[in-house]
Amino acid sequence: MSYDLMIFRPKAAPEKRGAFMDWYTQQVEWGEDHSYEDPKVASKEMQHWFLEMIEAFPAMNGPYADENIETDYLTDYCIGKDVIYVGFRWSVAEEAYKQTKLLAEKHRVGFFDVSANDGNIFFPGENGMSYQIDSPQKESSIEEIKAWGDEDSNSKTVGDIVLDKMKKQLKAQDANASTEEKKSWWKRIFKS
Repeated sequence: MSYDLMIFRPKAAPEKRGAFMDWYTQQVEWGEDHSYEDPKVASKEMQHWFLEMIEAFPAMNGPYADENIETDYLTDYCIGKDVIYVGFRWSVAEEAYKQTKLLAEKHRVGFFDVSANDGNIFFPGENGMSYQIDSPQKESSIEEIKAWGDEDSNSKTVGDIVLDKMKKQLKAQDANASTEEKKSWWKRIFKS
């Protein structure tokens, strides 16, 4: 499970949410005839975004990957002609959101907050500033996740909040499971 964001070529994407979501679904079917690892298939603006983005969030795959890098910032880029879908580790989610959106504005590409419920969709505006295609009052995925937490969530990272939530869910599932269910769960993990 990763923290996912996406940038896109604005001229290729519809500016109404319903049509955009249909278009997004088509894009993530990965039906184009290329490997999805090389930015050369993308527009110049998206290539520039990618090359600047990998300075802070190095690529884990493709021609720009370095097998010797081991860091939480190592990032999965899936590159199409009209989109770059990016999977980050939760521990860097807040930085990833800021950097992805900042560079999307700089390079005049669209930005989609995939990890949010009804995520924000931004298109580049006239002065380089982005505008949302629907409600400007929507929370970002970062704000949504911070709202999940408890009273001390403001002092926690998004990654810690997600981890705490997962631990609680696993503990609750474990408490309700029979001894045989617990055993079979562990057997399934270690057989794969």
